[in-house]
Amino acid sequence: MPPPRPSPADLEAARDRQVPDVIADGLRVLFCGINPGLYSAATGHHFARPGNRFWPVLHASGFTPRLLRPWEEGELPGLGLGITNVVARASARASELSREEYLEGGRLLHAKVERRRPRWLAVVGVTAYREAFDDRAAVVGAQEAVMGGTRIWVLPNPSGLNAHWTPAAMAEEFGRLREASRADSC
Repeated sequence: MPPPRPSPADLEAARDRQVPDVIADGLRVLFCGINPGLYSAATGHHFARPGNRFWPVLHASGFTPRLLRPWEEGELPGLGLGITNVVARASARASELSREEYLEGGRLLHAKVERRRPRWLAVVGVTAYREAFDDRAAVVGAQEAVMGGTRIWVLPNPSGLNAHWTPAAMAEEFGRLREASRADSC
């Protein structure tokens, strides 16, 4: 059942909260957002803000057999998928995060990936990847860098503010990762 829509006071109270990871050992793909927005932190679910295109794109790309809603995120590990964030604390905008938070988040993410060993880490947002891993040349797609045995793919940010990526183009890029992750498991 969907959580109630947060009020403006609920959103402000969610500042600096964390949204628990949806994670298990040995996932096929661990999706990694930048950090939770206030809406996600207020509801306790990843990519929860209406207008965020993550869940529709995840389905359109073939990762999920049906359109999941944010409050159904617990079904992801059964599909070999999970969600985490580069920076754990919620903010109204990613621009509120410091360079130090990104770098520390990158270090913590690296340790999490080495411990959990997903086959692919999919960082949702090229800016987040560039900041967290100090790789200014990174572009959307498969990266040469690896974390232990985990390969890395950078995906477009599904925020509704990222208008230059259409849902169809995002689904195509997510689909490329889905195909690569399937090829790895064969």
